Amino acid sequence: MKKNIFGTDGIRSRIGTHPFTIDALPELGKAIGQWAIEKYGKLCQILIAHDTRESSSWVISSLQAGLLIHPIIIDNADVLPTPGLVKLLQEVKQYSCGIVISASHNPYHDNGIKIIDASHGKISEQDEIRITELFYKGSSIDYASFGSMRQAPQARNLYITKILSLFEPTLLNNKKIVLDCAHGATSFVAPHIFKKLGAQTIILNSQPNGHNINQNCGALHVESLRNAVLEHHADIGFAFDGDGDRVIAINNHGAIKDGDDILALLSAHPRYAASPMIVGTVMTNQGLEQFCKDKNKTLVRTKVGDKYIAEQLEMYGLEIGGEPSGHIILRDYLTTGDGIFAALRLCETLNLTDNWSMMSFPKYPQILKNITVTTKKDLSVSPLAEIIAATQAKLGQGRILVRYSGTEPLLRIMAEAEDHKTAQDAVLSLCQQLSDLL
Repeated sequence: MKKNIFGTDGIRSRIGTHPFTIDALPELGKAIGQWAIEKYGKLCQILIAHDTRESSSWVISSLQAGLLIHPIIIDNADVLPTPGLVKLLQEVKQYSCGIVISASHNPYHDNGIKIIDASHGKISEQDEIRITELFYKGSSIDYASFGSMRQAPQARNLYITKILSLFEPTLLNNKKIVLDCAHGATSFVAPHIFKKLGAQTIILNSQPNGHNINQNCGALHVESLRNAVLEHHADIGFAFDGDGDRVIAINNHGAIKDGDDILALLSAHPRYAASPMIVGTVMTNQGLEQFCKDKNKTLVRTKVGDKYIAEQLEMYGLEIGGEPSGHIILRDYLTTGDGIFAALRLCETLNLTDNWSMMSFPKYPQILKNITVTTKKDLSVSPLAEIIAATQAKLGQGRILVRYSGTEPLLRIMAEAEDHKTAQDAVLSLCQQLSDLL
């Protein structure tokens, strides 16, 4: 059995590397099409969308060369945030599944393929394994019947209309809000939505050219957003990532409010106030864990990845969870993160609590650094394991987390301690020791 070609968030790689090549993508499309017919039956309908990367149209065309060898129907929604496609799968009952062409927060030269089941969200590991098997196995082609491709120009407006219907039309009256759209998929929807809800908006980074997605902007680079909030004396600022499933906020004093802060603030919303648990990840700050204890709630930690958060939310019947990176899942709305919806629900909460300064909780200093790696060696064996354990022992009550990125060739090293210097020293020591061995 070949290794699963899916990572923690779909299939992702640099364009020109396997499987994002002219030879492999049609074969992958053929495998996805065969899996879809096995799972949903002939003439199943698939909704497909993409972000603003230069390569997205080519990836879709190459995939379709294999997909359409099967008798399936594909509707192309063009540029649409990932959560927009997921929401349409939920609302428009004709689709069996959806495919998003996006590498989320990665630079433009990467791309990715996410497959979403209309009923259950991101496909299961069993589905991933089956697609992988079909991809590597290959099969003969029957030219007796083909699929068809249609345009779905109404998709974007349907998504906008649905979000607007969930909030009072005066929600953002008298509020000045800065939006950083990361030159990504939210560029075509977020400004319209916030204006329709009454906000005076200042829009940053909403002119995608195929190369500038996430480039020194968006949820991973909030410096320009922070400067704009202070310069314009705005009430709040929001930064989205390339495909729109993340959000990071800046308060009216220029302080960064990440996913942990947003979870704490949203826990005061009437919809979530009675929830006994909040789902986070191993990256969630200990400050949020203490906040939960003080509120008689439990923080449930998962592996990094919004699909793991979604699994725990479903398992416990909960509605709120997320990651410090800004994936916020509000399961009463959707089974995946939607940066625009989370931002609006946060604004709703701030109105209700009169907390536009976004006071949340004191955080433990947390330092995170990445090391580029060529191979991902097992961290549980000698001497890597001993180095990590020795650093953890020195931290005492602090936390060490060393893990590989599921989507990039990176080793992520995080330390959390009661003071900044202790955390920083731990990370720098680990970076030096581990980089010599990787």
